[in-house]
Amino acid sequence: MKLVGMLDSPFVRRSFITARMLGIPFEHQSLSVFRNIPEFSAINPLLKAPTLVLDDGEVMVDSSQIVAWFERIAPGGQSLMPTDADACRRCLQLVGFGLAAAEKSVHRYYETSVRPHDARWPEWIERSEAQIRNTYALIERHVGDTDWLCGAKPTQADITVAVAWRFTRFTLPGLADDSDYPHLAALAARAEALPAFIAARFS
Repeated sequence: MKLVGMLDSPFVRRSFITARMLGIPFEHQSLSVFRNIPEFSAINPLLKAPTLVLDDGEVMVDSSQIVAWFERIAPGGQSLMPTDADACRRCLQLVGFGLAAAEKSVHRYYETSVRPHDARWPEWIERSEAQIRNTYALIERHVGDTDWLCGAKPTQADITVAVAWRFTRFTLPGLADDSDYPHLAALAARAEALPAFIAARFS
């Protein structure tokens, strides 16, 4: 099984970290959807990262679908989702918040770093920045006194939120500071110290 995509994508990175934390063996092929178009297209003509190439040659896209598949095939019944109904609902809620922060951060990055200057839409940039800040403020309010968001050990919520925070901080410096969201920043720092996160570091 092969995971294709660059680790500077929050969606590739959450998929990579999830597989590592669940003990699922896989190969990582670091290809860019911008710089390696012929090679990536040969694997998946949708040119979408992450792409998961299964052992039978079939491909899957979308990090949430890939994460769901990893949950299905995890050895020994391992899971990054709580079994308790209330904790599971909270985890899914926070995963959604994390994905929203990542998505809006990607939009903001493309609008100001990829799109030509004369084609940028200031109102869209302002809207995206407000959505990012509001989402992180919402997550900040949900961070409790325990080390992790949904119990005594890391869950998919911690992975997704921490990955989104790292992407925002790396690609959009100054937009969201640790001092503005101290509990979230501390949570992300704890996550980034985990072996699976260290294996997925990028710069």
